[in-house]
Amino acid sequence: MGQKVNPIGFRLGFNKSWDSRWYVKPAKYVDAFLEDMKIKEELRKMPEIASSDVSKIEIFRNPQRLRVVLHTSKPGILIGKGGANIEKLNAKVASLSKTKAVVKVEEIRKPNLDANLLANSIARQLVNRGSYKRILKKTVSDAERDGAMGIKIRVSGRLNGAEIARSDSIKEGRVPLHTLRSRIDYGFAVANTSYGSIGVKVWVYLGESSESQKKGRSDAGEVIRKKREGRVIENA
Repeated sequence: MGQKVNPIGFRLGFNKSWDSRWYVKPAKYVDAFLEDMKIKEELRKMPEIASSDVSKIEIFRNPQRLRVVLHTSKPGILIGKGGANIEKLNAKVASLSKTKAVVKVEEIRKPNLDANLLANSIARQLVNRGSYKRILKKTVSDAERDGAMGIKIRVSGRLNGAEIARSDSIKEGRVPLHTLRSRIDYGFAVANTSYGSIGVKVWVYLGESSESQKKGRSDAGEVIRKKREGRVIENA
């Protein structure tokens, strides 16, 4: 199952959340959904977004306002001089939405642990004709240096311009895709090279969710306590 299901969709509601978070009446659901898709699609096309390493776009709605949160590793470039870029983004979202909209920026402090940013970085380097094996090894070492407990990368296509398309992958550490409590970040990107498209998939294992760890520790403590109480009774 871990190889056939998107790791993020597999964990929704457990330790992952939706990128669009809102509730509307059933009659308005389709319009709101299509509006979200249009906003994300149009924002991705803007040069301000393309040059600032935006990992994901979150949308929050309430009856009076629509809030768009951009997660990026380069907040300074995205905001622009004097907030010029943010004003453009606000105007763009306002033209696509029927309600009052505001755009916020959130910084990604460790870009080497974000699967989407890693996939996009690998895709850019492949377009610049870099050696894919060297790129993958460097990406893995950077992620491990920043604290990743495991990482797996798979590239598929005409690697290094080969005549026959194939797949290759690299893996370091643990990547337990079947374990629901594990925090797996997944990213996908396409490198449109001169000799064809190359798909890039990245899985990053960030450890177990804190709630599961806390529950596991408390359960273990109860088991030990019960055993100790049993011993005391026996000795008595």
